[in-house]
Order: sequence, then C-alpha cells, then structure tokens
Amino acid sequence: MKSWKEIYQYALGGIIVLAFFGVLVFMITNAAELKGNDNQVLYSMVGVLGSVTVMVASYFFGSSKGSAEKNDIISKNNK
Repeated sequence: MKSWKEIYQYALGGIIVLAFFGVLVFMITNAAELKGNDNQVLYSMVGVLGSVTVMVASYFFGSSKGSAEKNDIISKNNK
C-alpha cells in the first residue's frame, strides 16, 4: 500500500497536469473573446503551469523518482 505522501504526490501531480491542459483548452476555445489584460493573465498562467508540468513530469519520469525510491529503500533497511 502506498503511503499518504505518495498518494498526495500523485494527486497533486495529476491536478497540476489537468490544470495545465484545462487552461490550455480554455484559451484555445475562448481566445477570440478575450481582450487585453485577460490574455496577458492567461498567457502568464500557461507559462507557469507549463513550467510546473515539466517539473512534475521530470520528477515522475526522471532521475528524481529513482533517487527518492533509493532513499526510501535505504531508510527502511537502516531501521
């Protein structure tokens, strides 16, 4: 069974990725209706959410996840 920390990480990662694509779809479907500052705010949101989405993907599919698993295994063996 997964720990609450892992469940929280997966849930938060999923929410971030869904938020990115949700804002992206909103921008694509409503781009013609948005004016001036509304566009700038959405562009900023897409930029930030895009960066965070890359960090989430890097963690779950990169070396950080393996390193975290290795640390968990070492800490369990030292008990």
